[in-house]
Amino acid sequence: MEDFTHFNEQGRAKMVDVGEKPVSNRTAVAAGSVLVSESTFALIRSGGMKKGDVLTTAQIAGIMGAKRTSEVIPMCHPVAVNGINLSLSLNEERHAVEITASVSCDGRTGVEMEALTAVSIAALTVYDMCKAVQKDMVITDIRLLSKTGGVHGDFVREEKK
Repeated sequence: MEDFTHFNEQGRAKMVDVGEKPVSNRTAVAAGSVLVSESTFALIRSGGMKKGDVLTTAQIAGIMGAKRTSEVIPMCHPVAVNGINLSLSLNEERHAVEITASVSCDGRTGVEMEALTAVSIAALTVYDMCKAVQKDMVITDIRLLSKTGGVHGDFVREEKK
C-alpha cells in the first residue's frame, strides 16, 4: 500500500499533502472522441441541431468542467489554472467529434485531471446536444497525451498508428 499515496496508515482514503512540493510550471494535454452516425455528423457540421451549436457549447462546457475538477474528483486538489485551450474538430472519415484539451498552471500538483475532465465534459455535452437524434453515440479513447512538470517528470504517450 505504500506505493499508493492516497491511503493513510489505516488504508483509508486521504488527500495528499502537497504543501512541501515546489511550485513549478505544469501542463497536460488530453484527448478523446465522440463517434456519431453519418446523419448526426451532418447535423453537427451544418449547425442543424435543435439545441444549438454543438461544438461551441461543448467547448465552453469542457472549459467550465476543467475549472471545477476538484469538486467532482474526490482526492483532486483545487488548482489555480493559468489557461485552458479546448479544441473540437470534425473527423469526416470516422464520423467523429475529436476533442483535445491543453491545461497549464504554476502549482504544486499537476493538471492531468483537469485536462481529462475537460475532454470528458465536452464529450458528454456533445452527447447531450445530439441525443434527440441519436442514442447510440460512443464516447471513446479519452486519454492523457502528455504532461510536463513535477517530481515525476514529463510524459508523452506513444500513439499507435
